[in-house]
Amino acid sequence: MSALRLSTGELAARLPGLRAGDRVLLNGTIYTARDAAHQRLFQLLDQGAPLPFDLKGAAVYYAGPTPGQQGMAVGACGPTTAGRMDAFAPRLLDLGLAAMIGKGERGPAVVDAIVRNGACYFAAVGGAGALIARCIRTAQPIAFHDLGCESVKRMEVEDLPLTVAIDSLGNDLFKQGRAEYQAAGGAHASASVRL
Repeated sequence: MSALRLSTGELAARLPGLRAGDRVLLNGTIYTARDAAHQRLFQLLDQGAPLPFDLKGAAVYYAGPTPGQQGMAVGACGPTTAGRMDAFAPRLLDLGLAAMIGKGERGPAVVDAIVRNGACYFAAVGGAGALIARCIRTAQPIAFHDLGCESVKRMEVEDLPLTVAIDSLGNDLFKQGRAEYQAAGGAHASASVRL
């Protein structure tokens, strides 16, 4: 199956047509945020203060890229386990976040919020941070600079390889993978599927 080239500027229009398992090459602007940054974003929301970027139609990558070297925008930039942001995701999705990028499964409340908002969760390949860095053209810290690698960054990406893990209808690649494994008579049918 070939990968679909997708621009972040057209996420809202294109997400309804994506299905769990689809391969995507993402282009455009994304923002990084991990646990500490999410806590700070929530503090701003609770105070009624503006966020450092517009959530409407945005894509957040759960990553803390290391500093770039030899002309690279960033060093390693692998995905963080997305479940660590499950407590934050529903509210951000309800405020207009279109897509999340990470690794691993999401909880039921996140899946419900994805469906409710017609959003999407993309999986990036864990352990491939140095390869992912090659897809990042620029990385500009825009908030919470004291967090270092975990500050919020605006990144421009080119052909960032992703897989649709949970689509806007709630189809979940992790559950589908386990079901297919069980149907094939897998020896460890309860084993978690990893992307």
